[in-house]
Amino acid sequence: MHLGWVLFMFVFLVHFWWWEYHLHSLAVIDVSVYLFVILYSCVFFLLCVFLFPTTLDEYSGYEHYFMSRRAWFFGFLAIAFAVDLIDTALKGKAYFQSFGIEYPLRNAAYIALCIIAAVTPDRRFHASFLVGAVLYQLTWMYRAFDLLD
Repeated sequence: MHLGWVLFMFVFLVHFWWWEYHLHSLAVIDVSVYLFVILYSCVFFLLCVFLFPTTLDEYSGYEHYFMSRRAWFFGFLAIAFAVDLIDTALKGKAYFQSFGIEYPLRNAAYIALCIIAAVTPDRRFHASFLVGAVLYQLTWMYRAFDLLD
């Protein structure tokens, strides 16, 4: 489970930096946009911190650690998907609308699933969410961002 979310975060970070390239379409990038991107990056940093403890002495392994910290991880992952909506809106209304209804529905579904994952210890749910999230993220990246224009 733990390594699966590590993989997801790697894919999400690759996607994030590819996504941020589209800031070039802004006529002006002021300090507020710059600070926003830095703070958004900090959310990703914290997500990665939650995945890797400084020590495993109190835990039987990474999965035990991950499940004991899942509320923090999934809480911040939900925040990342909410902030993603703002980030996309910064790039302009036309850009936001270019993804159609799938984009806001995707983020809403991720947020809802993260909330459920934060409170449930059900391993079947977590495994299903993980596999679905990785596969969807990979297909979303390919469909929405295979070319930079």
